[in-house]
Amino acid sequence: MLTLYHNPQSRSTVVHYMLHELGEPFEIVPIDLKAGEHKTPEFLKINPMGKIPVLRDGDTIVTENPAILTYLADKYPSAGLAPAIDAPERGAYLRWLFFYGSCFEPACADMFMKRESPASTVGWGKPADVLDTLTGGLKPGPWLLGERFSAADVMVGSGVAYMLGFKVIPERPEYLDYVARLEARPAHKAAVAADAARLSG
Repeated sequence: MLTLYHNPQSRSTVVHYMLHELGEPFEIVPIDLKAGEHKTPEFLKINPMGKIPVLRDGDTIVTENPAILTYLADKYPSAGLAPAIDAPERGAYLRWLFFYGSCFEPACADMFMKRESPASTVGWGKPADVLDTLTGGLKPGPWLLGERFSAADVMVGSGVAYMLGFKVIPERPEYLDYVARLEARPAHKAAVAADAARLSG
């Protein structure tokens, strides 16, 4: 059984959504962030970083959203969320899947904090270049791999929606249309409904 350590008001929502796209059975271990459950000695044995998401699959522990999504998409190929290792589009898939954490989110942090990291030193360079790169990747559409929806869209689409919601990034048509397509997916609606039920319960 797949187990997700989860809080609906955290980055673990990305993995929660991914699990709904997979269609495999899973269970949730709720983590109360306000109560500091992610910093207890018991939890730190699972993830010394003291953060979620954490995915447990038997004796295997996986942390970090891109790593978890890669693990799940490769373990359950029948869901069709990852190109095969020898497929031509595998390179682009991996690029976009890891673009979020290595470029997009750090650039967004710079914009949110109104700071300028030295572009020649940091791995993401200039925020403007990051945004233009993402815009270019989305223009062909409808997904990052063209007609094929993948775990890269789960990762990047969730992040774009988050940054739009907090007005960190500009409301470019490519971003708005992309998020609208993502949020229209049945698995996304199911994940949002399940989290809403947890928050209200």
